[in-house]
Amino acid sequence: MFNTEMIVSLIAAALLGAAISYYLLNRSHKSSPATPPPSPTNLSLALQAYERLLLLADRIALPNLINRLPNEGISAAEMRVLVVKHIREEFDYNVTQQMYVSAETWKALKNFRDKNLLIVNQISMQLPQEATALDLQKAILTFLVNDQHANLHDLVSEALSYEAKKLM
Repeated sequence: MFNTEMIVSLIAAALLGAAISYYLLNRSHKSSPATPPPSPTNLSLALQAYERLLLLADRIALPNLINRLPNEGISAAEMRVLVVKHIREEFDYNVTQQMYVSAETWKALKNFRDKNLLIVNQISMQLPQEATALDLQKAILTFLVNDQHANLHDLVSEALSYEAKKLM
């Protein structure tokens, strides 16, 4: 079984990956040669993609997601399955949007998804077998509140907004 130190280490690794992606994203845009402005159609598609991906980031943010899911009468294990399923479905639904954003931005979104899946799976493994969905929700929210580095939602949203604003 994983302990709290293992979870923190895994999350720290995910955060480091996201931070590196964000750094590379900013660095590559500052040093890249000027490119011609996109056509109005391409610009519109790119902006729509950023909008969809901002919505994706918001929908898979753990506090937002677990508040949308039913928690009455189900176990923590059942809640874990629901959360994992929703994160994967939301991400898969938006996978085609990657063609409109930078590789670094897409990697940051994938890191965000993976980090959220890791948190849900690791915390659920630490709960007793008889734990309820509400127990899992509380444990996830407590973890996110107590670990300032666990929430990549703001970082990913800022990166998406930054890139979208550069197009406008």
